[in-house]
Amino acid sequence: MTEGTVLCFDFGLARTGVAVGNTLTRTAEPLTIIRAQTNDARWKAIEALVAEWDPALFVVGVPVHGNGTDSTITQRCRRFARQLEGRFRRPAKEVDERYSSVEADDGSGRIDDLAAEVILRQYFEENAD
Repeated sequence: MTEGTVLCFDFGLARTGVAVGNTLTRTAEPLTIIRAQTNDARWKAIEALVAEWDPALFVVGVPVHGNGTDSTITQRCRRFARQLEGRFRRPAKEVDERYSSVEADDGSGRIDDLAAEVILRQYFEENAD
């Protein structure tokens, strides 16, 4: 596993949740929710996060149905992961996020960044030594 800071994204068309973590401590915490009206605005917000946190890698949640088949947004999330790699020249790992929003729902109405935290913790668990 690449060592250092990790930015994790729960990609959505209207909102993208972001969590930050570290591969050494294997900790994750919610960071922000990007509410961008345009694709350009979303990338500008992501560029600012990358400049601030200088991540070693990205993690992107990829939603699939309970039976493992693609959802309507699965391919867009995979494309987003490839775009992160291409734009920032750092690896992007995909994580099956099929139940992250359910686990992240604490009743506060704030799900996206909490879901990104769940996805990042899952990545750390799946990639434990």
